[in-house]
Amino acid sequence: MNEEIKDYIDSCKDDMEKTISYLKNEYQMVRAGRANPHILDKITVEYYGVPTPINQMANISVPEARVLMISVWDNSQLVNVSKAISQADLGVNPIDDGKVIRLIFPALTEERRKEIVKQVKALCENAKISLRSARRDCLDIFKQMKKDNFISEDDLDSAEKDVQKLVDKYNQIADEICMAKEKEIMEV
Repeated sequence: MNEEIKDYIDSCKDDMEKTISYLKNEYQMVRAGRANPHILDKITVEYYGVPTPINQMANISVPEARVLMISVWDNSQLVNVSKAISQADLGVNPIDDGKVIRLIFPALTEERRKEIVKQVKALCENAKISLRSARRDCLDIFKQMKKDNFISEDDLDSAEKDVQKLVDKYNQIADEICMAKEKEIMEV
């Protein structure tokens, strides 16, 4: 196989890896009935004029299955952290006792679990769209190379098959991750 084709296929594979990695990160932030510290990952607090993620200014622990405990290192920021969590609309209200903040997650209802599963499936479908987009971009390059007579028709066919194998592989990985998350959410 042409070395240039191999480089483009490797680049396409890297894009697909990033898509799967992004999907996994998004799934970490989906609430599944248990307390998960990653649910706070996107929340920032104004800390001396700098937007700072909560996990960079506090210890976050899970003392019980449905409780997150946040121990802020600088007690003067306790109120700001509590306020940021309230504004993030996580579906839980922070309980501030002056030393730590507790987030107590209610048990999910069957209806809420089904809504969350829909969100999980939508995230999976978006990942698959991204995978197909990476395939299309790669194939467009190969077709242009063929048009410019840099590669033969056989090279183009071979490259298209290799890229399709990659897409199939990563679609399957996305489906497996999605099914595992669905199972986790539907567990009572």
